[in-house]
Amino acid sequence: MKRSNSTRSTNRPRLPAPAQANRLCSRRQFLRQTAAAAAAASLFPTLIPAAALGKDGRPAPGNRIVIGCIGTGQQGRGDLGNFLNQKDAQVVVVCDVKTDQADQARALVNQRYQNQDCSTLKDFRELVARQDIDAVLIATPDHWHVLAALAAVRAGKDVYLEKPLGLRLEEDWALRREVRRQQRVFQFGTQQRSSRIFRLACELVRNGRIGKLTHINVWAPGSAPGGSTEIIPPPADLDYDFWLGPAPFQPYTRNLVSSDFNQRTWYYQSHYTLGFITGWGIHPLDIAAWGAGESLDGRLEVLGRGSFQAAGVCDTALVWDVRFKAESGLTMRFLGVPNGGNHNDTWPGDEFRQRYRRITTHGTAFEGTDGWVHVDRDGINLQPENLIDAEPTGFKVHLINSPDHTRNFLDCVKSRAQTVCPIDEAVRSDTLCHLAETAVRLNRGVVWDTKKERFIDDPEANLRLEGYRMRGAWRI
Repeated sequence: MKRSNSTRSTNRPRLPAPAQANRLCSRRQFLRQTAAAAAAASLFPTLIPAAALGKDGRPAPGNRIVIGCIGTGQQGRGDLGNFLNQKDAQVVVVCDVKTDQADQARALVNQRYQNQDCSTLKDFRELVARQDIDAVLIATPDHWHVLAALAAVRAGKDVYLEKPLGLRLEEDWALRREVRRQQRVFQFGTQQRSSRIFRLACELVRNGRIGKLTHINVWAPGSAPGGSTEIIPPPADLDYDFWLGPAPFQPYTRNLVSSDFNQRTWYYQSHYTLGFITGWGIHPLDIAAWGAGESLDGRLEVLGRGSFQAAGVCDTALVWDVRFKAESGLTMRFLGVPNGGNHNDTWPGDEFRQRYRRITTHGTAFEGTDGWVHVDRDGINLQPENLIDAEPTGFKVHLINSPDHTRNFLDCVKSRAQTVCPIDEAVRSDTLCHLAETAVRLNRGVVWDTKKERFIDDPEANLRLEGYRMRGAWRI
């Protein structure tokens, strides 16, 4: 990509004067700490005015939001902890088809409230039918996300849904229709939007502080290879038939539903997920969409290629290289970083590291005619460096200020305002993941109409939008 003279020298950034250096260091240190604080915010309870509290220090019953949790594995329990640290939320029931996971979650709830009141369920339909529940946290495996969310929304519950959305875009659209129809509050689990550094990066771009936006680089960890093909009996504490739900039946293989992130294999099997092209890629792509705004609307050309393994049960894209070109002229490159021994001969890690001064396994970098902004969970890098001193009060475009993703959701449940990542934004960002996956699977270019939400003159690609044939009685 051709670089302007104003950014060519960024590999050797000019050292600021001592006073300016101290100010820059202080601001950068603050922003780095903010990134870490956003991830750890759940450790600290939100302060509630004393007038709203009951005698036990908790909000009076009429001010509490009653929560049910569906999916209580490692990710679900992490999300659950965020709700438990909010004084105006009351978790009353947890639900999982794996009893040991549900029991661990129940123990967390009871320990937090110092009672034995939390109940456990196996069937999420029983949970959403409860009249005492206001909102639902959903952190199931991906193939259950939309089905569980639809049931909750149709039962009149507000929903906090872990990312990504559906295995097909028709699922995303079905959920969007129902959220709108039922007028439910929806929060998507792209919590980077609740970090100050990500919001700052996007506001700098949206306010033209790097000039005209011309290109975005996006990268995320690729899927892991392998996966045991050994068929074994399902764990005794797992209702395997219910876990499969709408997915095709296949014998249980070792580590399919392991409680260990590093061992489980459903994470990379296309019956249950699209792999990390959506599961991880949604995070940096969501920030790209947030910062790009309308520049990604209209006709969108997508060209992709990737690699898949020949052995093992894992069959999602290991690595990928996807190029987007928008009708506005904006271009974007989305890459899968080698993960678990994978190789990606197109991964420009050294180039990115030199240009952006440092990189991790994920990130979003906005390139403009007058500079660039690179942001990830470790911090923010800017060119020119004095962008760090930009005062948001002077911005014309202000994005939603959410200091905490769970807190933002609960506040919106009360106010009925839109969350920092509502359903329309969630579908828009998730669509970018699906476009990338489609181009990689077809190993060719496709053209997307963002208004009609169809591939242009491409029946083969449009077939991939349709919902898959669900097993048994499960239907969207």
